Amino acid sequence: MATPAEARVDLSAIRHNVSVLREHSRAAEMMVAVKADAYGHGLVPCARAALEGGATRLGTAYVREALELRAAGVTAPVLSWILTPDEPLDEALTADVELSSGAVWLVDAIVAAARRTGRTARLHLKADTGITRGGATARAWPELLDRALAAQAEGTVEIAGLWSHFACADIPGHPSIARQLTEFDEALAVADKAGVTGSHVLRHIANSAATVSLPGAHYDMVRPGIAVYGLSPIPELGDFGLRPAMTLTARVAMAKRVPAGTGVSYGHLYTTDHETTMALVPLGYADGVLRGATNRAEVLAAGRRRRVAGRVCMDQFMIDVGDDPITEGDEVVLFGPGAHGEPTAQEWADSLGTITHEIVTRIGARVPRVHR
Repeated sequence: MATPAEARVDLSAIRHNVSVLREHSRAAEMMVAVKADAYGHGLVPCARAALEGGATRLGTAYVREALELRAAGVTAPVLSWILTPDEPLDEALTADVELSSGAVWLVDAIVAAARRTGRTARLHLKADTGITRGGATARAWPELLDRALAAQAEGTVEIAGLWSHFACADIPGHPSIARQLTEFDEALAVADKAGVTGSHVLRHIANSAATVSLPGAHYDMVRPGIAVYGLSPIPELGDFGLRPAMTLTARVAMAKRVPAGTGVSYGHLYTTDHETTMALVPLGYADGVLRGATNRAEVLAAGRRRRVAGRVCMDQFMIDVGDDPITEGDEVVLFGPGAHGEPTAQEWADSLGTITHEIVTRIGARVPRVHR
């Protein structure tokens, strides 16, 4: 059955982008972040495409995302890094999902799950080097290492990684970048002195921005996310040869002529200044089209760019196409690679004062993903 909208995802673009990022990362391993339904692009198809493109590992925020990959038959190493007290740790270990910990209580919980399941947990220990989210502070880091090493000695844990995350790698030259690298090196030195050694222990801190701009931050592995989907992690420095993978489209649900002086949508924030054709696009904020796009964001319709006309509603918004011909069923492109004159996700982000991450991850479940 036809749908009023779809998000077309070009899997060849995913493979291409991973290949481009491999050129930047060179000898380092690559863990592709596929959290949040692969940034809204579709978890399983994009994970497979990333592996086909040269990624060696996958990363998810939550265990349930990793378990979905396993249920689909994806066997590559997967790391999950946001763990709450009620996470299904037993299921994670049974499915060979690697886990992150930045706190002693979580190491203890993982050890308990390892004892229950008889499976050795592969553990990545996270240091907070300055983003002040997850991870152990410098003061708490030695205790975290000691607890993990004790568990490793008894065979319930294998320390597989030491890692952290940048706060400002997407802001070239930001002073926190050098400070975080220093903090990370110091955390690694403490770990080495404590006895966390071996080539099997992966050191990783580089996100998309660091992958393309900070070779000194690559260590043993990089973890690109947004760049895999073709969206620049540092827009002011260009696109780095990446190809946007998602094209968001809809089909016109109604087109009608209205006279000059006609108020459009809630609040009449748009009023026609001449007789014109208004077209209804069946996507709204329930589908992830931000309400802030009202009278600001552009789409491609009837061969030209058109600005959203009036308030974005829950399920729909309007565009003014003037005297150009348009009819029910005609395609409207909200954003895509830009090769055919359509806006890009970056343009939408710029017009709304946000980042491309928010534009693509907000596209809701009512919009089917069509993988090509």
